[in-house]
Amino acid sequence: MDLAILWFVIIALLWTGYLVLEGFDFGVGMLMSVLPRGSKEERETERRVLVNTIGPVWDGNEVWLITAGGATFAAFPEWYATLFSGFYVPLLLILLALIVRGVAFEYRGKISDPGWARRCDWAIQAGSWLPAILWGVAFGNLVRGVALDADHQYVGGFWALLNPFALAGGLTTLVLFLLHGAVFVALKTDGDIRHRARRVAGGLSVAALVVAGGWAVWAQVAYSVTWTWGAVAVAAACLVGVVVTNARGREGWAFTLSAGALVAAVVLIFGSMFPDVMPGLDGGSSLSIAEAASTPYTLTVMTWVAVFLTPVVLAYQSWTYWVFRRRLSTAHIPAPAGLTWKKVKDAAFGHSVPAVKPSDLV
Repeated sequence: MDLAILWFVIIALLWTGYLVLEGFDFGVGMLMSVLPRGSKEERETERRVLVNTIGPVWDGNEVWLITAGGATFAAFPEWYATLFSGFYVPLLLILLALIVRGVAFEYRGKISDPGWARRCDWAIQAGSWLPAILWGVAFGNLVRGVALDADHQYVGGFWALLNPFALAGGLTTLVLFLLHGAVFVALKTDGDIRHRARRVAGGLSVAALVVAGGWAVWAQVAYSVTWTWGAVAVAAACLVGVVVTNARGREGWAFTLSAGALVAAVVLIFGSMFPDVMPGLDGGSSLSIAEAASTPYTLTVMTWVAVFLTPVVLAYQSWTYWVFRRRLSTAHIPAPAGLTWKKVKDAAFGHSVPAVKPSDLV
């Protein structure tokens, strides 16, 4: 049981890493039509700045999601089975959104065409907005509880997941990710877009304080336990700190505090679920940590693997962020140098085309 609780905590930490890191990715993607200003060329350049702020790290950030899912499968197979079967539709929509978003990131600069770039931008935005909402809906249902039968099978149906509390959770993660992304852009850019991101973050910080604060109090009063009031207080203090530090131009502190609010949210969510992995709705059948856990031998092997490999992963990802720590501005964006649609069509239909230089593929 001690190892099962340990892995419950580890999975909470993995989700913390995912929501903090992928959270600003989603925020940047959602702001791609909000922050850029000026002529068509200037807006395109600023959108490329936004893409480049997360370009080196977005796919590494998604590893946290894969690891969280894999750890759940290995440590709590019954939790994994119940969760992924009961939440099949929203999780499938999230997966499709992440695939579309990833493809758009990778191929946006491969073709030098305004229409192609515009379609990729819409794909990035749709692939950011949808998960930002649905993750909050999913976690909101885990806090509230779901309808399980005696065999721990979900019997509530898809529409039961779209209850007011879960939808409010979706709005909460949406606003928190938007704020996190705006603060990240202010931290990672320079010039006009940096100041614009700070102004947007100022409004979002107040909205996040109201929306996230209201949902957290609702969750605490209706579904949680006494000690998680501390998480609510920390989240509120962090969001107030974002308002203050962002107004003073302290982007580093603002980003740290917005990350702290997300950490506190995960503590509230998993603290509300404990000692269950899927609480039952209205006191119904619940799936507990002990019932969902793998054998002690499996958990022991997983623990040793985690002890040796986790420092390596953390070191590598920290090194990546250190290497790409510099601020970006429109001055760092070169002229577009991708393939044109004509070259693509000529190559597809077997016509002779000029040799493609390596720079065409950047």
